[in-house]
Amino acid sequence: MERDVDFLGKYRAVSSKLKKRFLRKPNVAEASEQFGTLARTLENQECAQYAGLCCLAQARCEQTLANYPGEAHAITEAARLFLQASEADRSLQCTHFDEHLNAAINCYNHAMRGIGKPSEAMGHYQRAAELQFQHPLDCLTSLGHVASCKIDTRDYEGALTVLTEMEYLAKERGTCPNSARLMGAFTDIVASCEKTRVLLLMLLQPTPQRIRPEHAQTLERYAWESIGDNDAATSCLSEEMFLLLQSLVMACQSKDTESLKLLQTDLWPHLSAEQNHLLHLVISELDNPSGEGV
Repeated sequence: MERDVDFLGKYRAVSSKLKKRFLRKPNVAEASEQFGTLARTLENQECAQYAGLCCLAQARCEQTLANYPGEAHAITEAARLFLQASEADRSLQCTHFDEHLNAAINCYNHAMRGIGKPSEAMGHYQRAAELQFQHPLDCLTSLGHVASCKIDTRDYEGALTVLTEMEYLAKERGTCPNSARLMGAFTDIVASCEKTRVLLLMLLQPTPQRIRPEHAQTLERYAWESIGDNDAATSCLSEEMFLLLQSLVMACQSKDTESLKLLQTDLWPHLSAEQNHLLHLVISELDNPSGEGV
């Protein structure tokens, strides 16, 4: 209790300096430095959760100063400290409601929105997914962000790997008991993964010698003789969507760009902005092969 009072007194003392006085602006840079110093002191005293709160206050100061890299650094430090506090609760077997863990995840997500750099955000999303493993829908959302970052950085094979992992995870964690059917939101996730994976495979156009077995299996679903209802992934798609993807695969494999351009009109409303971008790249690559997709 005494430690709590001491922390609150110091925290409020720094915060009071940020209040505007008549004809005098607060020294935000000085306050940011003092919050950072207090955070380090508290961490050394094994008060990780309080240190995390100081880092959040420091991040707000950096935001006021328009120092966005400084803001992102302070927020990720807060996430690290909240995670440290969560691990301490678990090791001591304290009663908790994962409040420190949720705070860490929220900090990581906020930092990623501010970074605006997919290559840097990717690691934070991956870390968030690891922390959220016991909460499959949240974990899948973070992995989806990892895949999007890889697409943004043109790591198409990496994105394909992540999406395949997502599909396996959704099937493993989202299947109804005593049934092969997927539950609610997991159906939408698997359907979205399937569409993006097909588009990435059409962009990469791996040779029979290079294609991985699970990816070859994906393409086999869209062979003309396939009826599309024996697999959890295709069962998540509407009949129209399945036929459109089947036509897409056939058009790409036969390099029929005219048919592909006609299909684009029908596919457009069924795809996300990211998926439509991939479809545009597929058509561009078939029109003018650059080898960049591969």
